[in-house]
Amino acid sequence: MGRADALVVGIVIAVITACALTPNFLDHFITISKEYPYLSSFVKFAVLCTFGEMIGLRITNGVYNRSGFGILPRALVWGFLGMGIKAAFVVYAGGVPAFLGSLGWTVTNPAELAFGSRLLMAFCISVTINLTFAPVFMTFHRVTDNHILATGGTIPGFFSRPIAVGKILQDTNWQSLWGFVFKKTIPLFWIPAHTVTFMLPPYFQAVFAAFLGVILGVFLAFAALKKSAA
Repeated sequence: MGRADALVVGIVIAVITACALTPNFLDHFITISKEYPYLSSFVKFAVLCTFGEMIGLRITNGVYNRSGFGILPRALVWGFLGMGIKAAFVVYAGGVPAFLGSLGWTVTNPAELAFGSRLLMAFCISVTINLTFAPVFMTFHRVTDNHILATGGTIPGFFSRPIAVGKILQDTNWQSLWGFVFKKTIPLFWIPAHTVTFMLPPYFQAVFAAFLGVILGVFLAFAALKKSAA
């Protein structure tokens, strides 16, 4: 373990300890998540998902940051993506039960369903959101990642010119995006993971989804490292 690893581990332990020792921390967390759902989602995704990408860089390249990586613009993008994800959760968690109601499965309050029915409802929401919203979200995230790298990984660089969406999409490796990201991570990881997400109370869903992003990022980094070593 290098000095940077020790520092990161120390910061993580310090944050966890501070949360554990803060009186009524969970109550405060729930209150903030309820009263400021989009602002809190911005912070959760900006911090956790950016940290996950830093861990991925550490696994694949041996460092947590490097010139052009763009921690700050990545955090900014992840924050706004987090707000979009929160909005999508609200839309799909309300829309899918309404759609199922039109087919004859009328649910007044999904939280009052028996465990098996809640699990089925969560699965239906997860399948719907991952087959419709997720591909667009993943493609947009790929576009912003490329824009960050192309503009030097700085906030001024990020806003220095419009995002060349058409050019980035033209240069995108669609075989990789479809063959792995869409075809494998969505059915094998995201649908099961988001089924669990939609079993949780709404105020825990965003932070859990952000943690899922960290976990998947670490898995993908190890997979890339193993592939490059083969």
